[in-house]
Amino acid sequence: MFKIFGFLLLFRLIGNPFLALIILLVILYFLDRRYVGILPSFTKPFRRSRQISRLRTTISLNPNDVSAKFDLARLLTERKRYSEAKELLVQIADRYEQSAEYWVELGYANLKLGLLPEGEAQMLQGLEINRKAQYGQPYLRLAETFRNIDHDKALHYVGQFQEIQSSSSEAYYLAGSMYKALGRDEDAKRAFAESTAIYRSLPKYKKRQERGWALRSYFAKMR
Repeated sequence: MFKIFGFLLLFRLIGNPFLALIILLVILYFLDRRYVGILPSFTKPFRRSRQISRLRTTISLNPNDVSAKFDLARLLTERKRYSEAKELLVQIADRYEQSAEYWVELGYANLKLGLLPEGEAQMLQGLEINRKAQYGQPYLRLAETFRNIDHDKALHYVGQFQEIQSSSSEAYYLAGSMYKALGRDEDAKRAFAESTAIYRSLPKYKKRQERGWALRSYFAKMR
């Protein structure tokens, strides 16, 4: 109703239906980015490209900058350039041997390259160093990897993730999505319901970052 009213108001003010629609979509996008967070950021890919370019320049000037190589590898992983990311991570292995972040990044690259036993072992090595590395996200990545291969293992990793993120709407939404993918519809509905319940119990300052996940859970539960 709000969208229709907004469109009609803009159309009356501007007189051009196409321009009114574009303006309405832009307004809705900025409102979502400010208050909800469901829509993706249009600027993130450009920021990431600038960061990658800047890090490449840094490394070309100082090939021994292991911190820049690690940051570049993480950004390349986000761009799904796993082979290049792995190559960089292997180069700095001796400096990051005790880093949980390093092992989960290297393990994830190997998982995406199809090297499942090696990637799983490396991710678990990182989680052994710090079980809460990346806020438990590696457990979800492992669950996603094994969801069509080994359901019991996938569910185990979902459970590990929930233990770490027990008060997060995002955690229960992601767990619910995994249960849904595994055909566990009742477990999925319970997870989505828990996600919205957790959101209602959160303090005001925390609701901003969790609102988008709670809304996703609400709509997922209705399907």
